[in-house]
Amino acid sequence: MPRELHPYAVLLRPLITEKSTGLASQDKYVFAVDLRANKPQIREAVELAFNVRVRDVNTMVVKGKNRRFGRNVTKQPDWKKAVVTLRAGDSIELFEGM
Repeated sequence: MPRELHPYAVLLRPLITEKSTGLASQDKYVFAVDLRANKPQIREAVELAFNVRVRDVNTMVVKGKNRRFGRNVTKQPDWKKAVVTLRAGDSIELFEGM
């Protein structure tokens, strides 16, 4: 049974890239989320934080890259990305000015 995360701890930050701003025109918004969060928790967090209705949630785990510091090689941590599709007519103001 997964541990319950507080809804405000699920969403870490919005991902604002060229690709994600293009998805905003299709009512899709991209967030970096907690690695332990599942789809129902992400849906609840977005609906609570932005007062919108979520139609679908797609998630993926992005593997961390290897970084080199001199002769030392370290690995960045893995992180989870969520693409949230909203119902027609809903939008998130945070992404509007992009």
